[in-house]
Amino acid sequence: MSRILSGIQPSGTLHIGNYFAMMKPMIELQYNNELFCFIVNYHALTSIHDPRLLAHNTLNAAMDFIALGLDPDKAHFWVQADIPEVTELSWILSCHTGMGLLERSHSYKDKIAKGIIPNAGLFTYPVLMAADILLFNAELVPVGKDQKQHLEITRDIAQHFNQMYGEIFVIPEAMIPEDIAVIPGIDGQKMSKSYNNTINIFEDETTLKKKVMRIVTDSQPLEAPKNPDTCNLFALYKLFGEPEKTQILRERYLKGGIGYGEVKKELFAMIWEYFAPFRAKRKSLENNKHDIASILKKGAEKTRPLAIETIKRVKEATGLKYLK
Repeated sequence: MSRILSGIQPSGTLHIGNYFAMMKPMIELQYNNELFCFIVNYHALTSIHDPRLLAHNTLNAAMDFIALGLDPDKAHFWVQADIPEVTELSWILSCHTGMGLLERSHSYKDKIAKGIIPNAGLFTYPVLMAADILLFNAELVPVGKDQKQHLEITRDIAQHFNQMYGEIFVIPEAMIPEDIAVIPGIDGQKMSKSYNNTINIFEDETTLKKKVMRIVTDSQPLEAPKNPDTCNLFALYKLFGEPEKTQILRERYLKGGIGYGEVKKELFAMIWEYFAPFRAKRKSLENNKHDIASILKKGAEKTRPLAIETIKRVKEATGLKYLK
């Protein structure tokens, strides 16, 4: 049994990129592993400065996780800010992290290139992420291929710290699903709220259909052969289609004679049907928000003793605990 940790920002409505890259694999692992799952509302402060919106998104993210199958009785499930030791550890780690390591972060440079105005929190984001992981002695961290560098930064920070003070931290390993690469949005870029190109999990039927029909494709005519490996539409189809069905579509692409409009209609139907039971569960949870808050508080109470033990070791190792 492995200890697995993962989290998601409460930065708005969850989309299918969140689900397939992180949530679905994580939820499937909860039965045979020690799963730590949390809502990273401290990270969200890098972009959300509306208190009502942040509180709203935090509670909604919790309902989304539970609706999609997370079992709070099996997993450790909490809100990041309910365990204050994470910010203590983040500061301590920041004092042992070189500027160059953070300056090389692809995520930070990508946001700058996109014109996003950075703040200090965005720059030091990888250090807080390292604290999230190391505080609970996580062994495995599910990440998409485009997020692997953040975990490598965590490993670098932990290894450097251990070299200085002894074996304090577990060095985590990445869990990267072999068949899930970067999930494209409707414009072909990585699916992200920042790019306004998402297909949301709990989308209403009309909006879902409109978004699917807007997925960007090339201008190949209907009769022309098409390359499924470079097609955004096919990449999304693979997520929902059964292997046999997906293989048939691949062959039709290569042969020619299929239009993108036909594929989009089929994809819309598959997405709508796939999330139907989750939509029903989500709707029932909306009437029990106080119960959701109680679940989160209990999750923090169950998990915090591990954080307290880790921060105790760190303080003893670094001399912050000045009287033994």
